[in-house]
Amino acid sequence: MLRIGPHRFETTAVLAPMAAVTDLPFRTVCEEHGVGLTITEFLSAEALTRGAQKTIDKLTASLDGRRFGVQIFGREPEPLQRAAEMAVSIGASLVDINMGCPAKRVVAGECGSALMKEPALAQNIVRGVRAVVPAHIPVTVKHRAGWDERNLNAPEFASALVEAGAAMITVHGRTRAQGFSGQADLEVIRRVRQALPTTIPVIGNGDVVDLDGYQRMRDVTGCDGVMIGRGALGNPWFFRSLRALLRGERDPGAPSLEERRQAFRRHVTLIGSLAQPKRHVTEVRKACAWYSRNQANGAAFRNAVFKTKDLSVLLEAAHTYFDGLR
Repeated sequence: MLRIGPHRFETTAVLAPMAAVTDLPFRTVCEEHGVGLTITEFLSAEALTRGAQKTIDKLTASLDGRRFGVQIFGREPEPLQRAAEMAVSIGASLVDINMGCPAKRVVAGECGSALMKEPALAQNIVRGVRAVVPAHIPVTVKHRAGWDERNLNAPEFASALVEAGAAMITVHGRTRAQGFSGQADLEVIRRVRQALPTTIPVIGNGDVVDLDGYQRMRDVTGCDGVMIGRGALGNPWFFRSLRALLRGERDPGAPSLEERRQAFRRHVTLIGSLAQPKRHVTEVRKACAWYSRNQANGAAFRNAVFKTKDLSVLLEAAHTYFDGLR
Protein backbone atom coordinates (compact mmCIF):
# COMPACT_ATOMS: atom_id res chain seq x y z
CA MET A 1 0.00 0.00 0.00
CA LEU A 2 1.18 3.52 -0.82
CA ARG A 3 0.32 6.30 1.63
CA ILE A 4 0.50 9.95 0.58
CA GLY A 5 -0.86 12.23 3.27
CA PRO A 6 -4.44 11.10 3.93
CA HIS A 7 -4.58 9.01 0.75
CA ARG A 8 -4.13 5.25 0.57
CA PHE A 9 -3.45 3.47 -2.71
CA GLU A 10 -3.54 -0.30 -3.02
CA THR A 11 -1.13 -0.26 -5.96
CA THR A 12 2.31 1.26 -5.38
CA ALA A 13 2.70 2.27 -9.03
CA VAL A 14 2.33 5.90 -10.07
CA LEU A 15 2.01 7.03 -13.69
CA ALA A 16 4.70 9.58 -14.48
CA PRO A 17 3.67 13.03 -15.69
CA MET A 18 4.93 13.08 -19.29
CA ALA A 19 4.62 16.07 -21.61
CA ALA A 20 2.48 15.33 -24.67
CA VAL A 21 1.71 11.87 -23.31
CA THR A 22 -0.28 11.78 -20.08
CA ASP A 23 -3.40 13.50 -21.29
CA LEU A 24 -6.80 12.41 -19.99
CA PRO A 25 -7.35 9.56 -22.51
CA PHE A 26 -3.93 8.05 -21.74
CA ARG A 27 -4.41 8.39 -17.99
CA THR A 28 -7.86 6.83 -18.19
CA VAL A 29 -6.62 3.73 -20.00
CA CYS A 30 -3.87 3.28 -17.40
CA GLU A 31 -6.35 3.77 -14.55
CA GLU A 32 -8.66 1.18 -16.03
CA HIS A 33 -5.77 -1.30 -16.07
CA GLY A 34 -4.83 -0.82 -12.44
CA VAL A 35 -2.39 2.07 -11.91
CA GLY A 36 -2.63 3.50 -8.41
CA LEU A 37 -2.33 7.20 -9.20
CA THR A 38 -2.00 9.30 -12.34
CA ILE A 39 -0.60 12.80 -12.66
CA THR A 40 -1.28 15.31 -15.41
CA GLU A 41 1.29 16.45 -17.92
CA PHE A 42 3.61 18.97 -16.29
CA LEU A 43 2.02 22.40 -16.65
CA SER A 44 3.56 25.86 -16.62
CA ALA A 45 2.26 27.83 -13.65
CA GLU A 46 2.85 31.05 -15.53
CA ALA A 47 0.85 29.82 -18.54
CA LEU A 48 -2.01 28.60 -16.36
CA THR A 49 -2.29 31.85 -14.45
CA ARG A 50 -2.24 34.09 -17.52
CA GLY A 51 -5.03 32.02 -19.05
CA ALA A 52 -3.16 30.26 -21.87
CA GLN A 53 -5.92 28.04 -23.24
CA LYS A 54 -3.57 25.36 -24.60
CA THR A 55 -2.22 24.78 -21.09
CA ILE A 56 -5.57 25.14 -19.34
CA ASP A 57 -6.96 22.43 -21.63
CA LYS A 58 -4.41 20.03 -20.10
CA LEU A 59 -5.61 20.72 -16.55
CA THR A 60 -8.04 17.82 -16.44
CA ALA A 61 -9.67 15.81 -13.67
CA SER A 62 -9.73 12.05 -13.91
CA LEU A 63 -13.04 10.45 -14.85
CA ASP A 64 -15.50 8.83 -12.45
CA GLY A 65 -14.09 10.53 -9.37
CA ARG A 66 -10.73 8.75 -9.52
CA ARG A 67 -7.95 10.39 -7.56
CA PHE A 68 -5.29 12.22 -9.55
CA GLY A 69 -2.47 14.70 -9.15
CA VAL A 70 -1.58 17.87 -11.03
CA GLN A 71 2.06 18.71 -11.72
CA ILE A 72 3.11 22.35 -12.11
CA PHE A 73 6.42 24.04 -12.74
CA GLY A 74 7.88 27.53 -12.41
CA ARG A 75 10.16 29.54 -10.16
CA GLU A 76 8.00 32.45 -9.02
CA PRO A 77 6.05 31.62 -5.85
CA GLU A 78 2.93 33.63 -6.69
CA PRO A 79 2.09 31.99 -10.06
CA LEU A 80 2.82 28.58 -8.52
CA GLN A 81 0.44 29.36 -5.66
CA ARG A 82 -2.31 30.42 -8.04
CA ALA A 83 -1.72 27.37 -10.26
CA ALA A 84 -1.93 25.12 -7.19
CA GLU A 85 -5.26 26.70 -6.30
CA MET A 86 -6.48 26.01 -9.83
CA ALA A 87 -5.46 22.36 -9.43
CA VAL A 88 -7.37 22.09 -6.16
CA SER A 89 -10.42 23.71 -7.78
CA ILE A 90 -10.78 20.84 -10.26
CA GLY A 91 -10.49 18.21 -7.53
CA ALA A 92 -6.79 17.29 -7.53
CA SER A 93 -5.83 14.89 -4.76
CA LEU A 94 -2.31 16.32 -4.64
CA VAL A 95 -0.23 19.10 -6.17
CA ASP A 96 3.19 18.03 -7.44
CA ILE A 97 5.93 20.58 -8.15
CA ASN A 98 8.38 19.70 -10.91
CA MET A 99 12.00 20.32 -9.96
CA GLY A 100 13.46 17.68 -12.24
CA CYS A 101 12.67 18.44 -15.88
CA PRO A 102 15.94 18.58 -17.87
CA ALA A 103 14.49 20.16 -21.03
CA LYS A 104 16.55 23.10 -22.31
CA ARG A 105 13.59 25.46 -22.60
CA VAL A 106 12.57 24.73 -18.99
CA VAL A 107 16.09 24.97 -17.59
CA ALA A 108 16.69 28.17 -19.58
CA GLY A 109 13.87 29.70 -17.55
CA GLU A 110 15.64 28.50 -14.40
CA CYS A 111 12.81 26.09 -13.67
CA GLY A 112 12.64 22.30 -13.43
CA SER A 113 15.97 20.70 -12.54
CA ALA A 114 17.65 24.14 -12.44
CA LEU A 115 16.02 24.60 -9.04
CA MET A 116 18.29 21.89 -7.64
CA LYS A 117 21.00 24.55 -7.73
CA GLU A 118 18.83 26.84 -5.59
CA PRO A 119 17.62 24.85 -2.58
CA ALA A 120 16.61 27.96 -0.64
CA LEU A 121 14.32 29.10 -3.45
CA ALA A 122 12.99 25.55 -3.82
CA GLN A 123 12.10 25.58 -0.12
CA ASN A 124 10.32 28.92 -0.46
CA ILE A 125 8.31 27.57 -3.39
CA VAL A 126 7.15 24.55 -1.40
CA ARG A 127 6.31 26.72 1.63
CA GLY A 128 4.37 29.12 -0.57
CA VAL A 129 2.31 26.42 -2.24
CA ARG A 130 1.76 24.62 1.06
CA ALA A 131 0.40 27.85 2.54
CA VAL A 132 -2.42 28.18 0.00
CA VAL A 133 -3.36 24.52 -0.47
CA PRO A 134 -5.88 22.98 1.97
CA ALA A 135 -4.26 20.91 4.70
CA HIS A 136 -5.71 17.63 3.39
CA ILE A 137 -4.13 18.12 -0.07
CA PRO A 138 -0.49 16.93 -0.08
CA VAL A 139 2.13 19.08 -1.78
CA THR A 140 4.76 16.83 -3.34
CA VAL A 141 7.93 17.31 -5.38
CA LYS A 142 9.68 15.42 -8.15
CA HIS A 143 13.39 16.07 -8.65
CA ARG A 144 16.55 14.45 -10.01
CA ALA A 145 19.70 12.95 -8.54
CA GLY A 146 21.37 16.34 -8.92
CA TRP A 147 22.52 18.85 -11.51
CA ASP A 148 25.51 16.78 -12.63
CA GLU A 149 27.84 14.06 -11.32
CA ARG A 150 29.71 16.59 -9.19
CA ASN A 151 26.51 17.81 -7.57
CA LEU A 152 24.53 14.75 -6.46
CA ASN A 153 22.60 16.64 -3.79
CA ALA A 154 19.32 14.72 -3.91
CA PRO A 155 19.30 13.60 -0.23
CA GLU A 156 20.02 17.09 1.10
CA PHE A 157 17.65 18.69 -1.39
CA ALA A 158 14.83 16.30 -0.52
CA SER A 159 15.36 16.90 3.19
CA ALA A 160 15.08 20.66 2.68
CA LEU A 161 11.82 20.23 0.76
CA VAL A 162 10.32 18.00 3.42
CA GLU A 163 11.27 20.56 6.05
CA ALA A 164 9.35 23.11 3.97
CA GLY A 165 6.24 20.93 3.87
CA ALA A 166 6.60 18.41 1.04
CA ALA A 167 4.57 15.25 1.81
CA MET A 168 6.20 13.01 -0.80
CA ILE A 169 9.39 13.02 -2.84
CA THR A 170 9.86 11.40 -6.24
CA VAL A 171 13.46 10.96 -7.38
CA HIS A 172 14.52 10.30 -10.95
CA GLY A 173 17.88 8.59 -10.67
CA ARG A 174 19.62 10.65 -13.34
CA THR A 175 21.22 14.07 -13.22
CA ARG A 176 20.11 16.99 -15.32
CA ALA A 177 23.34 16.66 -17.32
CA GLN A 178 22.42 13.07 -18.22
CA GLY A 179 18.98 13.96 -19.50
CA PHE A 180 17.54 10.55 -20.35
CA SER A 181 20.84 8.93 -21.36
CA GLY A 182 22.76 6.30 -19.45
CA GLN A 183 21.22 4.43 -16.54
CA ALA A 184 19.31 5.63 -13.51
CA ASP A 185 21.37 5.57 -10.32
CA LEU A 186 19.42 3.54 -7.77
CA GLU A 187 21.97 4.28 -5.06
CA VAL A 188 21.01 7.95 -5.05
CA ILE A 189 17.36 7.04 -4.60
CA ARG A 190 18.33 4.70 -1.73
CA ARG A 191 20.20 7.57 -0.04
CA VAL A 192 17.13 9.80 -0.32
CA ARG A 193 14.97 7.10 1.27
CA GLN A 194 17.47 6.80 4.14
CA ALA A 195 17.66 10.57 4.62
CA LEU A 196 13.92 11.16 5.09
CA PRO A 197 11.50 10.21 7.86
CA THR A 198 9.68 6.94 7.19
CA THR A 199 6.40 8.87 7.28
CA ILE A 200 7.37 10.61 4.02
CA PRO A 201 6.97 8.30 1.01
CA VAL A 202 9.77 8.21 -1.53
CA ILE A 203 8.95 7.23 -5.11
CA GLY A 204 11.69 5.81 -7.30
CA ASN A 205 11.76 6.70 -10.99
CA GLY A 206 13.91 5.70 -13.94
CA ASP A 207 14.29 2.69 -16.25
CA VAL A 208 11.38 0.66 -14.88
CA VAL A 209 9.80 -0.96 -17.93
CA ASP A 210 8.96 -4.44 -16.62
CA LEU A 211 8.25 -6.38 -13.43
CA ASP A 212 11.91 -7.20 -12.87
CA GLY A 213 12.77 -3.50 -13.07
CA TYR A 214 9.99 -2.69 -10.62
CA GLN A 215 11.20 -5.29 -8.13
CA ARG A 216 14.82 -4.20 -8.50
CA MET A 217 13.87 -0.58 -7.82
CA ARG A 218 11.99 -1.56 -4.67
CA ASP A 219 14.64 -3.99 -3.42
CA VAL A 220 17.70 -1.80 -4.03
CA THR A 221 16.32 1.56 -2.94
CA GLY A 222 13.74 0.63 -0.32
CA CYS A 223 11.40 3.14 -1.98
CA ASP A 224 7.71 3.15 -1.10
CA GLY A 225 6.46 3.26 -4.68
CA VAL A 226 7.64 3.35 -8.26
CA MET A 227 6.84 5.90 -10.95
CA ILE A 228 6.37 4.37 -14.41
CA GLY A 229 6.95 6.45 -17.54
CA ARG A 230 7.90 5.02 -20.92
CA GLY A 231 7.15 1.48 -19.68
CA ALA A 232 3.46 2.41 -19.90
CA LEU A 233 3.48 3.56 -23.54
CA GLY A 234 1.10 1.26 -25.37
CA ASN A 235 1.41 -1.12 -22.42
CA PRO A 236 -1.29 -0.47 -19.81
CA TRP A 237 -1.14 -4.19 -18.99
CA PHE A 238 2.06 -3.44 -17.07
CA PHE A 239 -0.18 -2.06 -14.31
CA ARG A 240 -2.38 -5.15 -14.43
CA SER A 241 0.69 -7.31 -13.84
CA LEU A 242 1.93 -5.05 -11.04
CA ARG A 243 -1.42 -5.22 -9.29
CA ALA A 244 -1.36 -9.01 -9.48
CA LEU A 245 2.21 -9.08 -8.13
CA LEU A 246 1.26 -6.93 -5.14
CA ARG A 247 -1.76 -9.09 -4.40
CA GLY A 248 0.30 -12.27 -4.54
CA GLU A 249 -1.61 -13.44 -7.59
CA ARG A 250 -0.40 -15.04 -10.78
CA ASP A 251 0.85 -12.61 -13.42
CA PRO A 252 -1.76 -12.40 -16.22
CA GLY A 253 1.19 -11.91 -18.58
CA ALA A 254 1.30 -10.21 -21.95
CA PRO A 255 -2.00 -9.18 -23.51
CA SER A 256 -3.71 -11.31 -26.11
CA LEU A 257 -4.16 -9.80 -29.55
CA GLU A 258 -7.82 -9.25 -28.74
CA GLU A 259 -6.91 -7.41 -25.54
CA ARG A 260 -4.51 -5.25 -27.54
CA ARG A 261 -7.25 -4.46 -30.06
CA GLN A 262 -9.71 -3.63 -27.28
CA ALA A 263 -7.27 -1.31 -25.51
CA PHE A 264 -6.44 0.48 -28.74
CA ARG A 265 -10.13 0.94 -29.56
CA ARG A 266 -10.81 2.20 -26.04
CA HIS A 267 -7.94 4.68 -26.25
CA VAL A 268 -9.10 6.00 -29.61
CA THR A 269 -12.68 6.30 -28.37
CA LEU A 270 -11.45 8.35 -25.41
CA ILE A 271 -9.43 10.58 -27.73
CA GLY A 272 -12.56 11.20 -29.78
CA SER A 273 -14.65 12.13 -26.75
CA LEU A 274 -12.12 13.93 -24.56
CA ALA A 275 -9.38 15.48 -26.71
CA GLN A 276 -9.68 18.76 -28.57
CA PRO A 277 -10.78 18.01 -32.18
CA LYS A 278 -7.70 19.72 -33.58
CA ARG A 279 -5.60 17.18 -31.66
CA HIS A 280 -7.38 14.04 -32.87
CA VAL A 281 -5.07 13.14 -35.76
CA THR A 282 -1.92 13.74 -33.69
CA GLU A 283 -3.16 11.75 -30.70
CA VAL A 284 -4.45 8.83 -32.78
CA ARG A 285 -1.09 8.66 -34.54
CA LYS A 286 0.63 8.37 -31.16
CA ALA A 287 -1.74 5.59 -30.09
CA CYS A 288 -1.03 3.75 -33.33
CA ALA A 289 2.70 3.98 -32.67
CA TRP A 290 2.45 2.83 -29.06
CA TYR A 291 0.14 -0.14 -29.53
CA SER A 292 1.86 -1.42 -32.69
CA ARG A 293 5.27 -1.60 -31.03
CA ASN A 294 6.82 -5.06 -31.39
CA GLN A 295 3.91 -6.22 -33.53
CA ALA A 296 4.05 -7.74 -37.01
CA ASN A 297 4.64 -5.15 -39.76
CA GLY A 298 4.52 -2.44 -37.11
CA ALA A 299 7.26 -0.30 -38.66
CA ALA A 300 5.52 -0.14 -42.04
CA PHE A 301 2.22 0.64 -40.34
CA ARG A 302 3.72 3.48 -38.30
CA ASN A 303 5.41 4.91 -41.37
CA ALA A 304 2.07 4.97 -43.18
CA VAL A 305 -0.02 6.51 -40.38
CA PHE A 306 2.42 9.33 -39.76
CA LYS A 307 1.95 10.38 -43.37
CA THR A 308 -1.84 10.36 -43.06
CA LYS A 309 -3.55 13.65 -42.29
CA ASP A 310 -7.20 12.64 -42.77
CA LEU A 311 -8.72 11.30 -39.53
CA SER A 312 -11.20 8.94 -41.18
CA VAL A 313 -8.48 7.44 -43.39
CA LEU A 314 -6.20 7.14 -40.39
CA LEU A 315 -8.82 5.35 -38.30
CA GLU A 316 -9.70 2.98 -41.12
CA ALA A 317 -6.04 2.07 -41.60
CA ALA A 318 -5.56 1.60 -37.87
CA HIS A 319 -8.54 -0.67 -37.39
CA THR A 320 -7.58 -2.68 -40.47
CA TYR A 321 -4.07 -3.15 -39.08
CA PHE A 322 -5.06 -4.16 -35.54
CA ASP A 323 -7.94 -6.38 -36.72
CA GLY A 324 -5.49 -8.14 -39.03
CA LEU A 325 -2.96 -9.05 -36.35
CA ARG A 326 -2.62 -12.81 -35.94
